[in-house]
Formats: sequence, structure tokens, C-alpha cells
Amino acid sequence: MTEQPTAPDGPVIPMPALTPAALRAAVADIAPAQLPSFAEHLDRAVEQAAAQSTIAPLRAFLQWWGEFVAIQRYPSRAARLRELEAVAEGATDRDTVRTALAEIRQITDRAHAEITT
Repeated sequence: MTEQPTAPDGPVIPMPALTPAALRAAVADIAPAQLPSFAEHLDRAVEQAAAQSTIAPLRAFLQWWGEFVAIQRYPSRAARLRELEAVAEGATDRDTVRTALAEIRQITDRAHAEITT
């Protein structure tokens, strides 16, 4: 794992390497209820990679869970994402949905940037 500075609203864990073992450890630490989903997704990715003779499913798995960890390691960011998802799901007008989705996109873009730097 790489060292990350911690602030009052900072990450609860450092960003792990994008490997199955490091991501599994991070998920176990910050979102243990998600471990069964992690294991199922990894199994599917391995099966697809073998069937398709490509590592693309494994790369997609690592990216998805890397972004998940990048979001969840900041409790306030994870909470805001959950709030926005609820707003978008319950919205009755397009402007509310559009605004919520734009902020969701900002959160996921930031998470993506964290795993690619």
C-alpha cells in the first residue's frame, strides 16, 4: 500500500496496490460486508478471462474494486455517494437526477484518478 496523508476527513486506510490480495485486504478492512461480492466478482472475472483468453475481465475487476476502495476509504465521500444515489433513485424531475448524477460522476472520476496515478 502506498502512504497517504491522513486528515480529519482523510482516508481511513492508504490506497492499496491494484492486486486482488491487496484489494481484498482493503475491502475486509473498510467494507467487510462486501467480501462475498468481491469473491464472486473475482471468480467470474477469472472464469471469463480463461474462457475468452484475455486479461480484460481481470483488469475490469481490478479497476472496479480499486475505485470502490478509493471511494470507501473516505467515509464522508462514501456517505455522500450513498446520499446522491438515494436522491437520484427517488427523484421525480430530470434536473434533480441530472444534478445528482453529475456529482456522482465527480466522485467516481476522482476515485478513478486515484487508482491511475
